[in-house]
Amino acid sequence: MKIKFFSAFFVLAFMFVLGCSNDANTQDTMGRLRVQLTDAPFPYDLISEANVTIFKIDARYKGESMEDSDNDQEESNSFIVLMEEERDFNLLNLTNGITETLVDMDVPAGSYDLIRIYVKGVNVVLNDGRTFDLKVPSGEQTGIKVFVKPSINVSGEISSDLLLDFDVSRSFIPKGNINNISGITGFNFKPVIKASNMSFAGTLSGLVSSTMMENEEIIIIGLENATVSVFETGTLEEEPIRTAATDAEGNYTIMGLMAGSYDVTVELDEYETQTAEEVTIVAGNNITQDFDLVPVP
Repeated sequence: MKIKFFSAFFVLAFMFVLGCSNDANTQDTMGRLRVQLTDAPFPYDLISEANVTIFKIDARYKGESMEDSDNDQEESNSFIVLMEEERDFNLLNLTNGITETLVDMDVPAGSYDLIRIYVKGVNVVLNDGRTFDLKVPSGEQTGIKVFVKPSINVSGEISSDLLLDFDVSRSFIPKGNINNISGITGFNFKPVIKASNMSFAGTLSGLVSSTMMENEEIIIIGLENATVSVFETGTLEEEPIRTAATDAEGNYTIMGLMAGSYDVTVELDEYETQTAEEVTIVAGNNITQDFDLVPVP
């Protein structure tokens, strides 16, 4: 009887150790990946909606390799499906730090360097009620390819965050006269999406305002629809790498800026352009940069 008892005890003990070992192996081989969507705001106040349907997202798995590559040779078995359901987004709702979580799941631990986003149902709605349905160049069949630099490394220790910035201002190209709403005749869709590995990125935010005197009192007014542009330091003559528009209170937020130094400009009709040079972004931090604009004389 004692022999049977001790035999059963050792069997249970062995199963317990084996279970713990399997849990440890699972932690080593799986990690948490979260993918969020945001938008670099459309600069025109003539648009009420910029809609897109995302129905699939997959990612290229590079295993333990951390090397970045622009190699477009893709093997279907190297891609892991992250999402496969239809989700509709008005990208104009995803501004100033507002994001939408697309993926939050466990994936094999290792490096991922390419995301493919499959879209359809793209359209733009003007404030006058007109809707323009846009053609999607290859995005529905082969997906929009977004390279992740540096690659995002997923491990079992912490959650890895990836931000997809769908730049509406560069993706939706208006046709016709954009100075008034009746002059717009349509749009071309040329998707521009930037992926930011949030382990190496930070956030820039602040208030764009103007100071005025009223009844001998100093009043600070937040300025809406000011355009905030971010440039690599010393490249103000080139295209900005990110843009944002201030909200009704004059606030702005630009997420996913890689750690480093930037020049930031703010423009608004009837105000002088203002530039802040060498603004330093620190990974994992929110850096505040306010602007006080002066009216044009």
